[in-house]
Amino acid sequence: MRGSAPEDAPRTRHPALRRSATAVAAAALLLPLLAAAPSARAGEPPTGALERAFGDAAARYHVPRSVLLGVSYLESRWDAHGGAPSVSGGYGPMHLTDARAAVARAPEYSADDEDARGDGARPPRTAGRSPSRRVALPAELPSRLRTLPTAARLTGLPAARLRTDPAANVLGGAALLAAAQRALGLPTSSDPAKWYTAVARYGSGDDPRSGAAFARDVFGVMRQGLSRTTDAGQRVTLAAAPRLTADAAQEKRLSSAATARRAAASGAGGALECPWSVACESWPAPYEQYDDGTNYGNHDLADRPKDQRIDAIVIHDTEGSWETTLRLIKDPKYVSWHYTVRSADGLIAQHVRTQDVAWHAGNWYLNSHSIGIEHEGFLASPDAWYTEAMYRASARLVKYLARKYGIPLDRQHILGHDNVPGTVPSTIPGMHTDPGPYWDWAHYFTLLGRPFARTAGPRGGLVTIRPSYDRNRPVYTDCEKAGQPCAAHGSGAVRLYTAPSESAPLVQDIGLHPDGSASTTGVNDTGARATTGQRFAVAGRSGDWTAIWYLGQRAWFHNPRSHPTAVNAKGLVATPKAGRAEIPVYGRAYPEKEAYPAQVPVQAVTPLPYRLLAGQEYAVGGRVRSEYFYSPTFDVTKHAVVRGRDVYYEIQVGHRVGYVRADDVDVRSSGA
Repeated sequence: MRGSAPEDAPRTRHPALRRSATAVAAAALLLPLLAAAPSARAGEPPTGALERAFGDAAARYHVPRSVLLGVSYLESRWDAHGGAPSVSGGYGPMHLTDARAAVARAPEYSADDEDARGDGARPPRTAGRSPSRRVALPAELPSRLRTLPTAARLTGLPAARLRTDPAANVLGGAALLAAAQRALGLPTSSDPAKWYTAVARYGSGDDPRSGAAFARDVFGVMRQGLSRTTDAGQRVTLAAAPRLTADAAQEKRLSSAATARRAAASGAGGALECPWSVACESWPAPYEQYDDGTNYGNHDLADRPKDQRIDAIVIHDTEGSWETTLRLIKDPKYVSWHYTVRSADGLIAQHVRTQDVAWHAGNWYLNSHSIGIEHEGFLASPDAWYTEAMYRASARLVKYLARKYGIPLDRQHILGHDNVPGTVPSTIPGMHTDPGPYWDWAHYFTLLGRPFARTAGPRGGLVTIRPSYDRNRPVYTDCEKAGQPCAAHGSGAVRLYTAPSESAPLVQDIGLHPDGSASTTGVNDTGARATTGQRFAVAGRSGDWTAIWYLGQRAWFHNPRSHPTAVNAKGLVATPKAGRAEIPVYGRAYPEKEAYPAQVPVQAVTPLPYRLLAGQEYAVGGRVRSEYFYSPTFDVTKHAVVRGRDVYYEIQVGHRVGYVRADDVDVRSSGA
C-alpha cells in the first residue's frame, strides 16, 4: 500500500499478568540504580550497560539470561529505538506494549485512493482508501494490549521510565516472564528449557499458533548464538547453546494446541497455503457482485500457474493497523492482496488463494503474475519499527512460496511495491512507494538465506546496492510535515546524483516529475534512489564514487572503500541493438495487436517516457513472454488469457523495474 502514515492504532499481544507485591517492593530498591542509568534519548549509553541490564534483570527475577536475550532479540534485535513505539505499540528492547501511549503519539494523516487493478480497463471506482483518523480506543483496553502498564505494576517503576530507559525496560520484561511462569504453575528454573511455554505466552498471549512459532524462533536464536551492535552503540552477545532443546512435555502440549487451532482456522476458511513453521489463519477476501450486479470485487478467480506463471512476490506495508487491514480486506469494493503479516508476533492471515489474482500492485501485468504480501506498518514513520518476529515469519512465507512456484530469491523477483512500474506515463506519479527506504532488505534477504554478497571483481560490470543499514542515514523529509526532516534512521537506500559530488543536483525522473522539476529528498520520492539488493550496470567510477545507468542517464552514488555502499557483481545486461540510437521501455509486457481475439479489446503497448540510449546497459532480471489476462466480469467463462509472440526482458531501469522488447536489445554478460 502507499506510503503515507498511521491510519489507526497499533495492536499488541502480551498476556495479562498480575502484580507481585514482593516484586514491587524489590523494584523500589532498584530505583536509585535505574535513576543513574541514562535514557536512550540522552545519548549513547556506556558500552556494556545493556548487557549488564540483562544480567541484573535475570538475577532479580530468576529468569535465565539467555531466555531474556533470546526473547528480546525476537522482539527488537536488542534495539531501544530511542523510546519510540513500534507499529504494534511496543517499547524498548523487550517490546513492552502500551497502546494508549502509542496512539497518543500518532499524528493524523490523510490517505490516498488506490487503483484497484492497475489496468485502466475497469470503470472508475468510488472505493479506495478511507481518510485516515486517530483511532478511538475503548475505555477499558484488553490487558493483552497493555503489558507495559502490567510491567509497571509488577516492578513498581513508572511507565514513562519503562518506555525510555532500556535497563528498566529489560527489568519489566523479566518481571512479565517470571509472572507468566508462575501463572502456568511452573517453578522458576535456571534451565532455559523449562521456560518454553512462558516464552510462547510472552510472544503472543494465549494464541498457541503464534506462540509456538515465537518460542521456536527464540530457542533457535539461543541455540545459534548472536552478537550485534544495537542502535545505541551497545555490543550485546548471546552465547550459542547448540545442544539446547525445549522441555519435551511443554513443547508437545503447545505444538498440539497450535496444530488444533490451525486445523480449525483452515477448515473455517479453506486450505491454508503457509509453511508449518509460521502461525497462519484464514481470513478470506470476498469475491462478490455489488451495484446491482454491475460491478464486483475484490479479486479475480484464476488457475495459476496453469493459466499464468507466478514469477514475482510484491512486499507491501499496510499503512494501517492489523484490525483496520482485516476490516478493509472484507470490503468487496476495496482492493485485495494474498497475505497480511502482523507485526506483533508474525501471525499471517491469508486472504486470497495464490492461484487467484489479487488487486494489489497497481499494475495489471504484475498483478497477474505475482503474489502480494502486506506487512503491518507505516512507511513514513521510521521509528514505528518492525519486529524481528514479523521479518522472520514473512521470510519463511516467501521462501515457501518461492519453492512452490520456482520464483528466484533476488530483488528482480522479490519486489517492493515501490519497485512496481507505472503502466503508462500518466500512472507513474501515482505509483505507490511502500515499503520505502526504512525496510531492511539486507536483513530480510539474510533471513531468506540469500544475503547480498560480492560475486565478481571490479570488472564484473554490475554492482549490487548494499549499504550498512544502521550506518547509512540519508536525510529524508516529509514524514510528518512537508519540508521537515524525518527522524534520523537507518536506511537501505542510497541517493543518486548527476555528478560525483553531494553538491551536484539529484538525477531527474521525468516520469515521476513530468513538469521537469527536480527529484527531492521526500520520503515518497523514488526518483533518485537505489535500494539494497538492486543490481545496476556500472557506468563509471571516480574516487569514492560509482556511476550506474539509471533511467537513461548516468547516476552517481557515494561508495567509499572504507564503508562501501555496493558490492561488485556480474550477470546479464541488456543494451540497445547495434545501430539503434535509443530504445523504449515499457511498464508491462503486453502482446502485439495481432494476438488478440475478436472478443478481447486490444491493449495498447505504450512506452514510458524513459529512453535507453546506445551504449547504456541495464541488469536483466528475466525473460518473459507477452501476456494479458482479460477478466472484465464476475462471470469467469468470459475470462481469457491472451498470449503473444513478442518476448520481453525485465530490467532494472531505475528504482522501479521495466520491460524492453527482446527485438530491441542485445543481451550479453556484464563486463564483457
